[in-house]
Amino acid sequence: MTIRAALLVSLVLSTGAAAAVGPPRPTGPPRPAGGAHPTVLVARVDTPIHPAAANYLKKVLRSAAEEHASLVVVGLSTPGGLLTSTREMTSAMLQSPVPVVTYVSPSGSQAASAGFFILLAGDVAAMAPGTNAGAAHPVGGEGQDLPKTINEKAEQDARAMIRSLARQRGRNAEKAEAAVIKSISYTETEAKDAGLIELIARDVPDLLAQLDGRKVARVGGAVVTLALKDARVDQREMSRVEKLIGVVSHPNVAYVLFLLGLMGLYFELSSPGAVLPGVVGGIALLLALYAFSVLPVNLAGLALILFAILLFVAEVKVVSHGVLAIGGAVSLIAGSLLLFSGRGEESLYRIDLSIILPGLLLTLAIVAFLTWRTLDLRMRPARTGLEGMVGENARVVEGFAEPGRGKVLVHGEYWDAEGPAGLSAGETVRVARVDGTRVRVERRN
Repeated sequence: MTIRAALLVSLVLSTGAAAAVGPPRPTGPPRPAGGAHPTVLVARVDTPIHPAAANYLKKVLRSAAEEHASLVVVGLSTPGGLLTSTREMTSAMLQSPVPVVTYVSPSGSQAASAGFFILLAGDVAAMAPGTNAGAAHPVGGEGQDLPKTINEKAEQDARAMIRSLARQRGRNAEKAEAAVIKSISYTETEAKDAGLIELIARDVPDLLAQLDGRKVARVGGAVVTLALKDARVDQREMSRVEKLIGVVSHPNVAYVLFLLGLMGLYFELSSPGAVLPGVVGGIALLLALYAFSVLPVNLAGLALILFAILLFVAEVKVVSHGVLAIGGAVSLIAGSLLLFSGRGEESLYRIDLSIILPGLLLTLAIVAFLTWRTLDLRMRPARTGLEGMVGENARVVEGFAEPGRGKVLVHGEYWDAEGPAGLSAGETVRVARVDGTRVRVERRN
């Protein structure tokens, strides 16, 4: 009896423990229920790497997780871009619960500079025939060499980042780092032989066929077997609006749009009624403000640019003999240099001098033109109001008898007038001045 009770208790405890532990959890993405086909999301990054591209890729990865996709393929064809945005993209790929395959395609494409980092961040890296990847040494926004101190910091950061990505994915860290140090670029066969990529595929169907049944080691040590037979491919292209936003969010473009917006509004306020400068300026300014929302804007730089505009406006209103204009130019240059300045990676957002100097010259030219127009209008005689009547011709409607008073018609109005005695009705005279409700006229000769 005691033995049977012990066995019963043991059975209950083991059953409870099994129920508490439950079945083993899958380490990869959920498999499609029943006979449903697996889903593969295909994203496409064929623009420079910028904040809009990072937001686009993160959106696709979130959708893949929500839709329980089996795989995400990220097509690459990019010359590179911003390192900060690159870090956002690689971080999102490393943390994605859905396996990510990076694929440089079609033939003739490249994954240069920042694109090389993204290529190595994939669970599986692949390239199409006739493509290349690498040349990942940090450079400025227009491809120019960075100042020595910034270059050393950026290179060390990039080297550490590329080593970390390569090692996490089990790839050749030494060869990957060489692309940063020596700007080496690899063809698809060279990259595969060097252990930087795993597959060479002609197109997406060929890529999926090679991936089917492949075991993929995820970050953290979990191993997932890809089941992609008869997979449903869902293209998630970047929209035209996202591509446009990507162009706008480039620091140089954002700066030019900001100056264009300010100058358009300044032109409209200085010469009301033109309409077009105000409309264009408003649109440009709104686009620039969006770009500022995704870029590391230095508020001191922004304040200096706005202060420069105030000085330009004051130059029109106050006679300063050019002192305010010179102060505005200095403030504009300082603000432009500081606008996207920062520490670490943010220092790479600096605006190029090749953009600042033409922008400054164009701004000064517009300010000088508007100032000249304003002064010219001020020096012209008045054309409206009582002052505008001075110098105008008037027609005598009632003759001027002693002591030289009568009525004249000027600007379609009848006025009491004073003038030389003997002026007869119908004679044309000239308005010399206006005294309250009476005008002073004189003979035209």
